[in-house]
Amino acid sequence: MSRIISGFADNLTLVVPKVGTRPTSDRVREALFSSLDARDEIRGRAVLDLYAGTGGLGLEAASRGAASVTLVEKSPAAAKVLRRNADAVLARAPKPPRGAPPRVDLVVQSVRSFLTGSGALVDLVFFDPPYELTTDELADDLSALVPLLAPEALVVVERASRDGAPRWPDGLSLDVKKQYGDTTVWFAVRD
Repeated sequence: MSRIISGFADNLTLVVPKVGTRPTSDRVREALFSSLDARDEIRGRAVLDLYAGTGGLGLEAASRGAASVTLVEKSPAAAKVLRRNADAVLARAPKPPRGAPPRVDLVVQSVRSFLTGSGALVDLVFFDPPYELTTDELADDLSALVPLLAPEALVVVERASRDGAPRWPDGLSLDVKKQYGDTTVWFAVRD
């Protein structure tokens, strides 16, 4: 079971596709978002959730005050579930005059295709690729991401601890590394 932990969609259960996704555990997501909140990295930001799966990371950011969230997922089956999750979160969003709901866009295509074809700048990126993505593929995706990063953008990469550290391309440098059992999360900043 996966759920939204905080914000306007607090405690909303997210639907998880039967196969093909590996949602971030609630424990890791809670620790990650506590760090992001402490750094003031969410409210009003343009967020990109790559390899979105259930949308747990991007939709958590939407619930906590991100201005916009773009969810990128290539699997049509996962994207269908992701759309349901996004609609459920947005149904709980504040309506004018109490506030403005975040903009949530779903892009159904491969991450590489999206990165090479997009021109919108983002402030916060969640990069939680499938375990089978190789270190070289990860490095290529990170390189393709750099031109889309706003000044002082933050990139959060989540990987199995056994996979080791990503190779950071020019334009990104490691800021913080945090380990949660079998999962390691790296925060990298735009140079």
